[in-house]
Amino acid sequence: MKQMITYLLKNRTFLILLFFINLFGTIYGYIWYEPQLSVTEPIFLLFVPDSPTASLFFTIFLGFYIFGKNVPYIEALAIITLLKYGVWAVVMNGLTLLEYGSLPWTGYMLVFSHGAMAVQGLLYAPFYKIKMRHIVVAAIWTLHNDVIDYVFGQMPVYPAIVEYMDEIGYFTFWLSIACVLCTYVLTVKRNSRV
Repeated sequence: MKQMITYLLKNRTFLILLFFINLFGTIYGYIWYEPQLSVTEPIFLLFVPDSPTASLFFTIFLGFYIFGKNVPYIEALAIITLLKYGVWAVVMNGLTLLEYGSLPWTGYMLVFSHGAMAVQGLLYAPFYKIKMRHIVVAAIWTLHNDVIDYVFGQMPVYPAIVEYMDEIGYFTFWLSIACVLCTYVLTVKRNSRV
């Protein structure tokens, strides 16, 4: 089973399909953020569309990987941010469901798509060529993004849970740390044992 999954993940046709799925998902994600981006100060624009930027990192990784190349800084950014924003969106939509008692179809779409983001980032972990320096740079980016979101107020707003923004910011910080540690274990530590 593991060999079959590895074969599929490395299959060129599958990689090209995954590349285009992520490319279109990234474009859609930036369109989704358009209302928030239209009122965002230019200095924060790079850090507002969290999930589409995470999938952009993964799309760039796939583009290089299809041609047998690795881009470790992008790979580190991809796995950490895919895992973080994948889990974050699933949790926030779950909290919205608990508060409202229901979710619109877009909420379920976000749960599915962001869950898939996290899974694909993890599935490709064995193929990343990440070293500690790559994780450090990606961790700085990710934690800086948390500061932009929760100190400068640029986070995505879920109306049902806006009253819990301080707790969400705290959760998000520790989620970032967990994703950095998970990336370390799945890449640097794992590769040191091989």
